[in-house]
Amino acid sequence: MMNAPVFSSVLSSSPFSRSRPASSPTLGAIAERGGVRYRVWAPDHAAVSVRVVEGNAGPREVELGREADGHFVGVDPRGRPGDLYRFVLGEEGAALPDPASRFQPQGVEGPSQVVDPSAFAWRASRWRRPAWRGRVIYELHVGAFTREGTYAAAARRLDALADLGVNTLELMPLADFAGARNWGYDGVMPFAPARCYGAPDELRAFVDAAHARGLAVALDVVYNHLGPCGAVLGRYAACYFHRERHTIWGQGFDYTAPPVRAFFLENARMWLDEYRFDGLRLDATHTMDDASRTHLVAEIAALAHERGAFVIAEDDRNEARVITPTEEGGWGVDAVWADDFHHTVRVALTRQREAHFASFSGEMAEIVRTLRAGWLYEGQHAPHRGAPRGTPAGDRPPERFVHSISNHDQVGNRPLGERLHDSIAPEAYRALSMLLCLTPYTPMLFMGQEWASGSPFLFFTDHPIHVGAGIAEGRRREFAHYGAHYDARTLARMPDPQDEATFRACQLDWEERARPSHAEVLALYRACLRLRAGHGIFQNPSRELWRVEQAAENMIALRWRDPGGDWLLLVGLAPGRSSVPTRGLVACGSGRAWRRALSSNDAAFGGDGPGAAPRIEADLVVFATPGALLLRES
Repeated sequence: MMNAPVFSSVLSSSPFSRSRPASSPTLGAIAERGGVRYRVWAPDHAAVSVRVVEGNAGPREVELGREADGHFVGVDPRGRPGDLYRFVLGEEGAALPDPASRFQPQGVEGPSQVVDPSAFAWRASRWRRPAWRGRVIYELHVGAFTREGTYAAAARRLDALADLGVNTLELMPLADFAGARNWGYDGVMPFAPARCYGAPDELRAFVDAAHARGLAVALDVVYNHLGPCGAVLGRYAACYFHRERHTIWGQGFDYTAPPVRAFFLENARMWLDEYRFDGLRLDATHTMDDASRTHLVAEIAALAHERGAFVIAEDDRNEARVITPTEEGGWGVDAVWADDFHHTVRVALTRQREAHFASFSGEMAEIVRTLRAGWLYEGQHAPHRGAPRGTPAGDRPPERFVHSISNHDQVGNRPLGERLHDSIAPEAYRALSMLLCLTPYTPMLFMGQEWASGSPFLFFTDHPIHVGAGIAEGRRREFAHYGAHYDARTLARMPDPQDEATFRACQLDWEERARPSHAEVLALYRACLRLRAGHGIFQNPSRELWRVEQAAENMIALRWRDPGGDWLLLVGLAPGRSSVPTRGLVACGSGRAWRRALSSNDAAFGGDGPGAAPRIEADLVVFATPGALLLRES
């Protein structure tokens, strides 16, 4: 059985049965019975006040008292939810938005708004956060997921996602940013959901609607840098940032400073408590340089686990400690994006070998090694890096590795934003899709992948002119290290990230799902994910229950041990005819025979009919074209 969400029959036993958040906020504007309490860390200033610029009682200013550690706090007894306000820094007189603002209705440089999270009437009150094992993730960008680009419009597509067979949504970052469109990684207001998608309660309604359909929801959060426009943290306290540490996006944070650490921990708590997210995906944790005794990532993971939530890390170092339990000396993260799988299969199918792909051959033996361990690099020399990379992690549970064949990075960080199916043969795409859906690891889909969407996913921004003017040229220079793969003609065709039309082109066309070629791919994804949901052996089985081998020159064999009869998945990615001898891992048990369960080349999935379907001939399984064939022993 699938790891389905559990709905409590006793309301009080549910983690979400409380009418108020699980923990009280300590930063920003906090609506209380006696008004609104304000608290901000501004150690660089001698005095701070709050100016309520609009509200039920009209404009007013409230002086805040200084605490010993540089926090300023005070209560506005006339304050109410909905009030708009700014903090005024005494000696410089600057009126700035709240760095812990819960909403910026007029943009990141406008006033902040008081929000009462307890006022929202949750409907899916019996929802319980699910266990991490058994997750099937669907990554999406709220603005590009629908033509409307709002939380409400995204909620109207939740039935389609539940029907597809995914059980966990991963939203790209929502922290508010400058302008009207962005991938989300340029956020500058970490506590304020981006106003371009809707109000905070509309985000809560989206999460609530997902829970009502049995879908968990995770949020991508960025704790390693701020965007280039509209950031105010440094105006309040220069010591938010470390003097000597920088990321590729700008100055790094000083996580050893207690108030800085508390700022990010409170942010994580807010998303989990006030919005009921089921988990967090931490962006680029390899850039979060923390010399503390307990790494901030480990502390966030512990905080999430106390609430029954999960944490996923993006960490390109292949370090086993990230996914090792804290009691064994690790960070305790539930899973990590393991991009080696994407890289090796992409090289196998496209022969692209520039930049980071230079560390991959795409040979069958390499794909098999990656499937055995979860990632490829376990300490070997990586040519692209010019140094060893990774540590062994083959003893880690399979669910700790998130595998994908598409995600926002691997599609969006290309000049034309083309998707994988645009670059390879349809039969190879179907075969690879079937392998992903049935992998022993945690599969992740990127929005539209399931129907081979015709919409690209490009890099898009809406920065002020002085910042945005050089973005397109900067991207072209960035792609120069890909060498001949992106020639001058391709780079000249790259859409301007600042042009609104670039963003509009990325929005999914949901009508495509019903059209030929798209509908068949969608049918394959549905069939694979329903098979995964219906049979426990496909839901992150323990390593002793499955094996993977290279069965022939261009074939992968993956076999699961199941008391009701073993399962065998054969995957061929090379063009032309291939055959697999039915011996070794491919051999049936005595007195048994293989029964066909699913083929990626079935006509219903866009295959060419009986002539293209794999078949068993004597002691061979023969593939006429690339394909995937799932067999059941009986």
